Amino acid sequence: MMNETTREFQKTPAQVAGRRGLGFGILIGGILLLLVMVIGGLGAYWSVQPAHLDVSEEALLRFDGEDVTLKPGVATVSAVMGVAEALLDKPGGYLSNDMLPPGLWMDNTPHWEFGVLTELRDSVGALRNDFSRSQTQSAENVDLREAESQFNFDASSWMLPSTEGEYRRGLAALQRYMNALMSGTDRSAQFHTRADNLTAYLQVVEKRLGSYAQSLSASVGDTELTAALVLQSAPSLDQTAWDQIDDIFYEARGYSWALLHTMQALAIDFADVLADKNAQRSLQQVLRDLQGASLPKWSPIVLNGHGYGLFSNHSLVMGSYISRANAAVIDLRVLLERG
Repeated sequence: MMNETTREFQKTPAQVAGRRGLGFGILIGGILLLLVMVIGGLGAYWSVQPAHLDVSEEALLRFDGEDVTLKPGVATVSAVMGVAEALLDKPGGYLSNDMLPPGLWMDNTPHWEFGVLTELRDSVGALRNDFSRSQTQSAENVDLREAESQFNFDASSWMLPSTEGEYRRGLAALQRYMNALMSGTDRSAQFHTRADNLTAYLQVVEKRLGSYAQSLSASVGDTELTAALVLQSAPSLDQTAWDQIDDIFYEARGYSWALLHTMQALAIDFADVLADKNAQRSLQQVLRDLQGASLPKWSPIVLNGHGYGLFSNHSLVMGSYISRANAAVIDLRVLLERG
């Protein structure tokens, strides 16, 4: 009988090439599978929402944790900075302008980032136009003017100048303003804790929350469930396309996450005003609902079930929290105006 070596020599060139091709194909397949697993794992890790910030502790840490008394406005500016830093420094960094995988293929996180950015721009605008000015004809702070300009830079720019670089310049401007608040050496760096200033900001928040509630109600696509989200007098919207339901959900979720931290900081800086207007309870209701809107979501996809069916409806849950937060914001604003 021929031994194995003799049989090997007797194989045709085509057979030998076939075996080599099979081995090469298995190697390439293994590499591709490993690459898909790595990219998928990174994508899943980068999709995790950042943890909630302790706005009071964050403000103190910016001054080396010293036993200092924070000046009015420092907690709010620190919270806005913390939101911006989380947007830029979370796992994976800022993804909305990524041109390579997995960021290029990720869809939900960029919409979450846009929701955060929307609230960030609103807060910086309120700092520049309302909180830092004693009256309409008072001069604006140059650092806040620069910060607002930088954070309104194109959110998807990846070439020079990059979005991240421009936003970090905005962070540096906020840092200068916050340092000036603490030192008291710059007379143009002011923060006025008046009810009318806070009311002006809440009017913007009302519009944002109301818009998100409407969009989420359109995502539900069930008239009976939709009635629980919005006022009957509100104009009806066409049902959201199935491939956009998760986009709206994550944008609203990002906005709620960012707004939660800003409102927590405002509760610190405006504590005396809120107590004078008996508005603490309304603000606490806002915070509770915003916390509910930003709770961890364990499902890998946004479900859109109906009634008491097998699957939940994430848009309905989110819309319920945001609608309640919006109602509490309206109550809070009314108390500040009339309380």
